[in-house]
Amino acid sequence: MDDLLAARLQMALSLGFHIIFACIGMIMPFFMAISHYIYLKTGKQVYKKLTIAWSKGVAIFFVTGAVSGTMLSFELGLLWPKFMEEAGPIFGMPFSLEGTAFFIEAIALGFFLYGWDKFKPWFHWFTGVVVGVSGLSSGILVVAANAWMNSPTGFDIIDGVYTNIDPIAAMFNDAWFSQALHMVLAAFVATGFAVGGIHAWLLRQGKSKEIHLPAMRISLTIGAVAALLIPFSGHYSAQDVAHRQPAKLAAMEAHFHTEERAALIIGGIPDEESETVNFAIKIPGGLSYLIYGDFVTEVTGLEDIPKDERPPVAIVHYSFQIMVATAMLLLSVGLLWLVGQWRSAAYIHSRWFLTLLAMVCPFGFIAVEAGWVVTEVGRQPWILYGIMKTADAVTPMPGIVYSFWLYLGIYLSLAMIVGVLLVRQVRALEKDTDEKQPQMS
Repeated sequence: MDDLLAARLQMALSLGFHIIFACIGMIMPFFMAISHYIYLKTGKQVYKKLTIAWSKGVAIFFVTGAVSGTMLSFELGLLWPKFMEEAGPIFGMPFSLEGTAFFIEAIALGFFLYGWDKFKPWFHWFTGVVVGVSGLSSGILVVAANAWMNSPTGFDIIDGVYTNIDPIAAMFNDAWFSQALHMVLAAFVATGFAVGGIHAWLLRQGKSKEIHLPAMRISLTIGAVAALLIPFSGHYSAQDVAHRQPAKLAAMEAHFHTEERAALIIGGIPDEESETVNFAIKIPGGLSYLIYGDFVTEVTGLEDIPKDERPPVAIVHYSFQIMVATAMLLLSVGLLWLVGQWRSAAYIHSRWFLTLLAMVCPFGFIAVEAGWVVTEVGRQPWILYGIMKTADAVTPMPGIVYSFWLYLGIYLSLAMIVGVLLVRQVRALEKDTDEKQPQMS
């Protein structure tokens, strides 16, 4: 493992770990606020109990996300000093604003956690809403910075010097809206199905129907609605990528040859040497239609991209296929849930459906991870698309491989600690619940 590969793996590990906690930290406060709102409107104690339980989970994920996010910010400077030297003054604004949102989130979370019976009820609820809004803002701002790496703007390069810097134009680059919209919806889907799946599994085991059923209704309903919307944001994002980063789109679709009536490829094993895709299902004209709205328009293939500027096709293609497949699965399950809720169908309480919900629990985060692989690996070999290559930005400091193994150990330790804390929270919630329901039929 050379230093470049070690640095890339360390960033991949850090991003892959942090994004899970970032998604949960963005979305769980809204679940908490909805439960709290229902409690204030109805006075039902079960919603207060659920709100308190969820708020403790929010605190755990907030702390873990803060630690992993801080480590990421250090890594940007330590692993990619050349990139930060040139790019820092340009795209630093969203990071500085993200820091402000983070502090607001931390203060509001403190108010909410310790504000029970100390603040007026509706002001206390409002502090919980602020936690969600500031957390969501943090996520959008970070995505805007990442989008700038895919669509660099807000500066000119004159004689190798970055001049005429416009931080506002850099932050609101051409890619920020499509990436932010898709990321936010993905976070709602992943968190909604994860939380709902956990409560479904506990309900299937005969745990308290009083608390787990309302928890399922809140989390799964929001997750299911987001799952119905995400294909539209994904389509919009893919069209945007086709115009800005044709190499990334070609890698996503394993589209090697520039041609009219370009086929949409489902599955398949790409062979980069022969520039073919084996065992794929091909829909003639499908790719042309999805990108341009007709079945004829030519789509740029990888053959028109210099070989040293092509992303790794297999990794990007497989990740894209996994993302789409898991999203479609969750859309189907979400539709079953929404129809069952609307018609008060008995199957949503059956053992088989609760088992299904529990089984798809991690699939949203699998889709999120796969999507980030598409975004980041699909940009390669560029760290700043079309301007600076990743190999030119890596630190000259030797021994990065040891840093990678150190970070791996830290993240594994954090994951185990968070897992233990969450199990304790679930057990505490069950211990605090007097009612015990019989096994679901």
